Amino acid sequence: MPDDPRSPKPAAAPAAFDTLAIHAGQSPDPATGAVNVPIYATSTYVQPELGQNLGYEYSRVSNPTRTALEQNLAALEGGHSAHVFASGMAAIHAVAGRLAAGDHVVCGSNVYGGTPRLFNQVLARFGLRFTYADTRQPQAVEAAIESATKLVFVETPTNPLMELCDLRACAEVAHRHGAELAVDNTFMSPYLQRPLELGADLVVHSTTKYLNGHSDGLGGVVVTTTERQAEDLRFLQKAAGAILSPFECFLILRGVKTLPVRMRQHDANGRRIAKFLEAHASVRRVFYPGLEQHPQYELARRQMAGFGGMMTFETGSLEAARRVLNRVRLCSLAESLGGVETLISHPATMTHAAIGAEGRAAIGLTDGMVRLSVGLEDAADIEADLANALAR
Repeated sequence: MPDDPRSPKPAAAPAAFDTLAIHAGQSPDPATGAVNVPIYATSTYVQPELGQNLGYEYSRVSNPTRTALEQNLAALEGGHSAHVFASGMAAIHAVAGRLAAGDHVVCGSNVYGGTPRLFNQVLARFGLRFTYADTRQPQAVEAAIESATKLVFVETPTNPLMELCDLRACAEVAHRHGAELAVDNTFMSPYLQRPLELGADLVVHSTTKYLNGHSDGLGGVVVTTTERQAEDLRFLQKAAGAILSPFECFLILRGVKTLPVRMRQHDANGRRIAKFLEAHASVRRVFYPGLEQHPQYELARRQMAGFGGMMTFETGSLEAARRVLNRVRLCSLAESLGGVETLISHPATMTHAAIGAEGRAAIGLTDGMVRLSVGLEDAADIEADLANALAR
């Protein structure tokens, strides 16, 4: 059974990332010796007597399978604690849920379309205010900060234009003005990027993506750096109830065990496919930080341990994009990313439809762009499928 969630968590013993992925929070079950953490499919827990419990009272508050996952993810990001939610958007909602009416947030202008939808169409009704800035430029972030700014929220690389934020510089700007920096690290995973080590205060993931890795489990996580943040998020889990089920926690724990191996192959395949697309006559431009023509290539080399499997390429028009998307056979036309299978999508009509044509034009997202989440198939097979789809 995982540790009693009420007990202070000692710092994780020094260990390599690959070892932590398999063992952090996942001690063998003391009752049976089971190697994997069991799925504790229970809503409540018997109390030996009034006022006493065995570490758990009600599964909206805590559950042993969830505890194991939270301990594991905190160790992988090098954070104080981790708190899992029902989806990546629920995790972002929880980050914003720590704020109060009148507080101001600076958000990256080029982020997943669901984030400004949540901010502008839901949270703004409760008195939060949002300003969007080009997070490639720390000075643009600083110019957007107000006296009421409590949070700077960024993605790096961004979805889908693969723009980078200098996390160390952005953290310095946020802290100088008394704000926290929250980083959506979904595209890179903690294996390829370590935001907390670069000064971030909070890290968010859609665990649905690379952490799970198998396109079969929905979830989100917020990793903290302070006990005050942890207290806030524990309260939000209890009060709002958007928590992750034991079964979903089990799926992500299973996925995380192979995260290092998967990310190394995603990165290797991603580099190869990006170069293939860069050289193809039907592709006008490739957005991938591992290519030397990327304007922030040197920052990517400094800030990340690899370039990953996410990229976007420009076909030139909606019709050209449609042709590619309709002709692929190995690549799966679908929302989401980070699975073992290669997923291909059309941001303008899928992930970023919510921000509208004007919003897409403002960030440079065209109808001809195609986003690719390069999977773990043989790279030659992925190339062949794309070559067939791109053939004129």
